[in-house]
Amino acid sequence: MSEVQVTFQPSGQRVFVLPGTSLLEAAGRVGIILQTPCGGAGTCGKCLVKVISGDCNAAESCDDTLSDDLINQGYHLACQTKVMGELVVDIPEESMFESRQQILEDDLGAELEVNPVVYKKYFKLDAPTSTDDRSDETRLMDAIGEVEVSIEQLRCMPSLMRNNDWAGTAVLSGDRLLAVEQGDTSGKVYGVAFDIGTTTVVGTLFNLLTGAELAVESQMNGQIAHGDDVISRILKVREDTVALAELQRVIVGTANDIISSLCGKAKIEHDHIYEVAIAGNATMQQIFCGLNPAALGEVPFVQVFDRSLTLQANKLGLLVNVGADLFVMPQIGGFVGGDTVAGMVAARIDKWDKPVLLVDIGTNGEIVLCHDGKLLATSAAAGPAFEGARITQGMRAAAGAIEKVIINGDVEINVIGNVTPVGLCGTALIDAVAGMLRAGVLDETGRILSTDEVDSSMSSLLKDRLIERDGNVDFLLAGTVEKNPIYIYQKDVRELQLANGAIRAAVNILLRRAGVDPADLGYVLLAGAFGNFIRRSNARRIGLLPQVACGAIRFIGNAASLGAKLVLMSSNERQYADELCKRTEHIDLSLDSEFQMEFGMAMIFPDDDFDACIDE
Repeated sequence: MSEVQVTFQPSGQRVFVLPGTSLLEAAGRVGIILQTPCGGAGTCGKCLVKVISGDCNAAESCDDTLSDDLINQGYHLACQTKVMGELVVDIPEESMFESRQQILEDDLGAELEVNPVVYKKYFKLDAPTSTDDRSDETRLMDAIGEVEVSIEQLRCMPSLMRNNDWAGTAVLSGDRLLAVEQGDTSGKVYGVAFDIGTTTVVGTLFNLLTGAELAVESQMNGQIAHGDDVISRILKVREDTVALAELQRVIVGTANDIISSLCGKAKIEHDHIYEVAIAGNATMQQIFCGLNPAALGEVPFVQVFDRSLTLQANKLGLLVNVGADLFVMPQIGGFVGGDTVAGMVAARIDKWDKPVLLVDIGTNGEIVLCHDGKLLATSAAAGPAFEGARITQGMRAAAGAIEKVIINGDVEINVIGNVTPVGLCGTALIDAVAGMLRAGVLDETGRILSTDEVDSSMSSLLKDRLIERDGNVDFLLAGTVEKNPIYIYQKDVRELQLANGAIRAAVNILLRRAGVDPADLGYVLLAGAFGNFIRRSNARRIGLLPQVACGAIRFIGNAASLGAKLVLMSSNERQYADELCKRTEHIDLSLDSEFQMEFGMAMIFPDDDFDACIDE
């Protein structure tokens, strides 16, 4: 089936999808996460989009939810509208998941508090006289209030006051004086929130006075040259005495490149950035701060710190104001780091009305369960299968990668870039295995069946894709045996079972510890880049997600990035992050006697008792 192009305005982002794909999924493919409080059931009306031109097919539920006026203007619900041909779609700002209104109003019933730690005060002092011989420090504090003044500030104060007619702007952080600046700079207060990932780093520049987002920039983490995953970087630090300093230099360099780009986009000076907040996994945060992560390479996995940290940014080499602070997210334990806490903050994990499970799936999967006010968290080493690694023809989600598979009598595929496929990424592997299970090509143990073993009613087109050779059966996903073949090999299914089993076992252990039956889960929140690209029914079919109704499974975007933004903007959010961290019990699966047995059971694929979701 030929793919069609969908263009999203005002960003201009484009994606190629198969006809019949929902607009909600198409948007997610380019990282545009829309509001879906109803879980994509078409009842909340929050994923509102406007079709500018092109061919689409909207479900009747749009008519029931939207007013006639909106429908006549071309508005649709993204979750209920399918792409049929080339489309141009406009997305209103209020439909975006990461808008403050949605995160803090629809989910929580509260508004974002713009209450940054850093603020400014313009002052105009009286010059000393024969009857007023107060010290420069006292004179300043009488105007701005009692604050802690460093020796560096005292050294600069005499000349600055006298050369600027005793006027200037004080930069304050809580009860500390960060800087004194010439003139009135009270309208220039900026901060940067970073999501420090193992592979990529995302930075967002904010106006701390208004809460306005000014610019966003992302880059590959420069540490990739020293290893693709955190384990390789931990081992490097353990084996090489100078590796920690080098890895820190590289990640700070990546952050500085992003800061320079942000300043260029927003046309501001580096010196007017007074606050930086970072959220990352335990290894990334510790390396960023120059703290040795070596203990994370042995059992028990021990972090250097757990509480949040506030450090002097310039001492780490960040290109910001010399007095700027760096806020580092608290860490729960083991490999449950600051990015997980940031996700908990963004999701308001303890504010839901039913048991809620937060799942961030990647090479390392982090899972948090909240039930009756109790928080449990763990991590599972899923391995790289979800990212296409260790899969025979696997690859990252780049041009030429099959990223969607539909099996229904035959196979339909979606390829990133709309080019000839050269491999498949993690989402396609999940789709393919789920489809093979439904079609009867694969049994519950994960064995690909031969043509003699499958049901006689199976279509001949699918049977022809079962290629028997060297005592194994492989499934031809794309191309032909003679030209550009892409296979699902038996080995690939086993790799997926290992990754899937680790996540599934971790979820089951948390549920059992909390006394929660999977059927009683009210919500499953999927965070992170990979989580937002998987199809819920397929992830549920292979057991990666619990057997709950599709409406209970919510995509919450880059929750780590959003959590970093929230703590940058509000001191109360920082307190909330620390409180959540302290309340959370860490379950170390490496020390759990139940894990190996649970893992073995989780290798078996579950029965499919649920209907397909809207995203199928």
